[in-house]
Amino acid sequence: QVQLVESGGGLVQAGGSLRLSCAVSGLTFSAYHMAWFRQAPGKERLFVAAISVTGATTAYVDSVKGRFTISRDYARNTVFLQMNSLEPDDTAVYYCAAKSYTYPYGWYEALEPDYWGQGTPVTVSS
Repeated sequence: QVQLVESGGGLVQAGGSLRLSCAVSGLTFSAYHMAWFRQAPGKERLFVAAISVTGATTAYVDSVKGRFTISRDYARNTVFLQMNSLEPDDTAVYYCAAKSYTYPYGWYEALEPDYWGQGTPVTVSS
């Protein structure tokens, strides 16, 4: 049974930081690209950041570049999203996602993930 379990969300003031974690089980972690998406209230779920199976390549939506960092720990089967200089517009439910290495790295631009987490809420107050 594949599980992606996010944690680390919460309430933070603008300018603050949070670190999201996504613990992965039930699949071969090193065989999956990983990504974070977010869904703000009343809006569609959108891509935030991605990391390749090797961890060598990352990508970010323009609005978080320079503020967010995605990383992965193969020993702990965990992917992280370090979020700094948070803004009220970052308020959303954040979802972890996994996509098989058999798909190209840019999968997040057009394809659905193979697996989703349940989401962790982030609220940034002004």
